[in-house]
Amino acid sequence: MSVYFISGIDTDAGKSIVTGVIARTLLKKGVKVITQKFIQTGCRGISEDILKHREIMGIEPQEVDKDGTTCPYVMTYPASPHLAAEIDKITIDTAIIHRSTEKLTALYDKVLLEGAGGLFVPVNRHYLTIDYVQDNGYPLILVASSKLGSINHTLMSLELCRLRGIDVKYVVYNDFPNDSEIIKNDSITIIRQYLDDHFPKCKLLELPVIEGNKWPELYIG
Repeated sequence: MSVYFISGIDTDAGKSIVTGVIARTLLKKGVKVITQKFIQTGCRGISEDILKHREIMGIEPQEVDKDGTTCPYVMTYPASPHLAAEIDKITIDTAIIHRSTEKLTALYDKVLLEGAGGLFVPVNRHYLTIDYVQDNGYPLILVASSKLGSINHTLMSLELCRLRGIDVKYVVYNDFPNDSEIIKNDSITIIRQYLDDHFPKCKLLELPVIEGNKWPELYIG
């Protein structure tokens, strides 16, 4: 498995941080790894999420960042990809994204492909992010958060993956904002039970609250 798709249970679940931390961990272990952004909205130039990944990894932007390979579509309006593309008068061609991924897999051992928002975020009016994951058969890393409502969003996302036959390899529980240890511990217990019942090979990882630039390790095999 050279490509992992990383999605969240909703926006601001912590996908970019998790993607960067996993990449940093792999890099420190000698793995030739690169991150890719599925589609970026709300900025110009190099994807701001790619720049965040590089910051966490402790490396400068790479040539594949500067030439747009790691994020072929960057739209200016901070909205769902389908709407941002319409506003910028851009037609998103997922074949271009896929060719970029193939180019990266030829150069690197691991490609971490971060999505935009959750699995049901529209790429266009007729095609969703989950369709792309399913069509390409990518194993999934799902990022859950400790925000209120995360149990519902996490289990619904997992249930959709189960119905679509998507291979969920890891669920990463993001402790931030960690408003309640009681809620966090109970949420993790419920998510673990669901995984045991429906995705017994899936591993549940936990990302602790990060202080400053003290990046933890998150290892995937």
